[in-house]
Amino acid sequence: MNQAVVRANPASSYKLDVIGVDCPDCALKIEKAVKRMPGVVDAVMAFPDGRLNVAVEEGKTGAQDLVEKVRKLGYESQMSRDLSVLKKEKSRSDQNLVVMNNPHIYQLAITLLSLLSGIGAQIYGLAYPLPQMLYMAGIVAGAFQPAKNGIMMLFNARELDMNALMSLAVVGAVAIGELEEAAVVVFLFSLGNFLQSYTLAKTRISIKSLMGINPSQALVRKGEFEIFFPVEEIVVGDIVLVRPGERIPVDGLVEAGSSHVNQAPITGESLPVSKAMGDEVFAGSVNASGLLEIRATRRFQDNTINRIIAMIEDAQGKKAPYQELVDRFARHYTPAVLAAAILIAVLPSLLFNAPFEKWFYQSLGLLLVACPCALVISTPVSVVSALGSAARSGVLIKGGACLEKAGKLDVVTFDKTGTLTYGKLKVMEIQPFNGCSQSALLRIAAGLEFRSEHPVSKAVVSLARHAEIGIPKIVDFTAVPGKGATGIIDGRQYYIGSCNFMEELGVDAHAAESLIKKHHELGHIVALVSDTDKLLGILAASDELRPESQRAIEKLKRAGIRKTVMLTGDNEETARAVAAQTGVDEYQANMLPAGKLEAINALMKKYGNTAMVGDGINDAPAMAASTLGIAMGVAGTDAALETADIALMADDLNKLSYTIWLSRKTVRIIKQNITLALLIKGAILLLVIPGYLTLWLAIVGDMGSSLLVTLNGMRLLRMTHSGS
Repeated sequence: MNQAVVRANPASSYKLDVIGVDCPDCALKIEKAVKRMPGVVDAVMAFPDGRLNVAVEEGKTGAQDLVEKVRKLGYESQMSRDLSVLKKEKSRSDQNLVVMNNPHIYQLAITLLSLLSGIGAQIYGLAYPLPQMLYMAGIVAGAFQPAKNGIMMLFNARELDMNALMSLAVVGAVAIGELEEAAVVVFLFSLGNFLQSYTLAKTRISIKSLMGINPSQALVRKGEFEIFFPVEEIVVGDIVLVRPGERIPVDGLVEAGSSHVNQAPITGESLPVSKAMGDEVFAGSVNASGLLEIRATRRFQDNTINRIIAMIEDAQGKKAPYQELVDRFARHYTPAVLAAAILIAVLPSLLFNAPFEKWFYQSLGLLLVACPCALVISTPVSVVSALGSAARSGVLIKGGACLEKAGKLDVVTFDKTGTLTYGKLKVMEIQPFNGCSQSALLRIAAGLEFRSEHPVSKAVVSLARHAEIGIPKIVDFTAVPGKGATGIIDGRQYYIGSCNFMEELGVDAHAAESLIKKHHELGHIVALVSDTDKLLGILAASDELRPESQRAIEKLKRAGIRKTVMLTGDNEETARAVAAQTGVDEYQANMLPAGKLEAINALMKKYGNTAMVGDGINDAPAMAASTLGIAMGVAGTDAALETADIALMADDLNKLSYTIWLSRKTVRIIKQNITLALLIKGAILLLVIPGYLTLWLAIVGDMGSSLLVTLNGMRLLRMTHSGS
């Protein structure tokens, strides 16, 4: 029995998981029928995942109305409200991969047995009507349920689906005495449904595989006791214990312990990431080594993996431009072929005195190719496969339209801080002068920077701690805004700050001029340290470049990107240095958010499709104005996940070229599928002209083309980051 699982959202939207819809044209007709319901604003069917997204006017149409409509279209339904039910539904879907649990297996077995028995009876010369009765048994057994569904669709939606078209063709064949041919058609129809159900089950399970990542229970510390709780009952603040080898059940912060964690299901990172106290961890990742105590920061329903799942589901309901084009074509294709079938049945006999039975038989063949299944499924199965592949590689793409746009990009622009660089200053060089040692210089600088708001303060203090140099006690600390800071350490007055600050203090820094100039040319921030009368040394710090930045830019150019541009709020020297190191074609410095927005508009006007890569928050205006907004390193963040068209879960710039490569591969496969479907349909239609079309050939062509485009689209499921 076909089922639909309905999950209600707040206010005026519902999501229906329709299970067992194996014909893409039938799914499209369900979508159209629901759209025509009173109070329904919009309905979109994501066929490969069996999902119907429905927006309704509040108070006019409810969940039960939708469930009843689904029932009238031939499908039973039940309501579901949470992810735990969806996980159970996934388990039921997994069973469909077992051949004996395929819903079409019994129809297929009976029709095959009846067909072979009828053929055997004819071969052995058994008398009429035994062979005919055997054929009829297979016809009735195999065609009853499709005919029932087709009739319900016709009366309740005023639409002719593949079930109705097949039934009409079979009835016509029986009427002219072609029982054997009708039995073959029913068998091939059952075989096609069986194979399509099998292949689509694999697609759906692959997409829903993320739902099985979260463990069902977790070990929670409650006072002096450690108790296993269902993950749905864990609240923010609970301490969860995760042993080596176990999946982490919650988003949270490490309270105690250290370990390496495999975050591949969330971020697509291939190597485990070191985690210690204070570090963030994500539900669904795997604790590889040590025992971790984790304080939950989100409820189960709100954790990162569940938000990813929800966004993938929403993405599947957003139709790509190619899909909308094909859907419009399909709306005209079926009526046109039906009209042609009627003309072929009537005109040859009326105009040319041709045998009516022969051309009526040809018209029955046309009925079987009137369903545009292969065309309708050509795009969504490819898009959904690509979305699933991207999600496993740590790339969240919000729909087929975004996927197509990524394949058409001409320009990629980057924010600098946190995108091409780590966004954290690192001390690049420590150079003492006038007899001061390097360790003494670092100790004095760390003491002064410990209370300072200077940009290099965290970098200096961090380096001192890493070098196990104690932070000295400082008295009379004074920050000099825009210049530096001063204070007394071990009874002596020390200063740290810019060249201008040293000049005001009367400290001679000529010995360091060439070194300071070199660091300024590299875009580094330079801090000078002195006592009351002489320079003690300089420290140069820089926002460290990501090691993969240069290679990522090269890969983008090989992927066909015409121009790469860096937009940064940093000064000209820093921007020039980073541009030279990364290999971007252009850079624009001293950019405020409004300036970045203007730059994006200018680039789009000059070159065409332009992407903006940033953090999803600070660069929001520019990302919104661009053809495609891409946010980096958004795992665990809420706003960035919502802002971007494409979200890279990890800080890995190499995922950009993979995303573009995947999108272009997807567009190529969609074009292949559309071409393949049209060629096969066209070849079958041309066979009518000489009168060579047979019913079995028509059904083989229709079902075969649907299977071919499905399997071709499913190739994208294997396209991982490593393949780019």
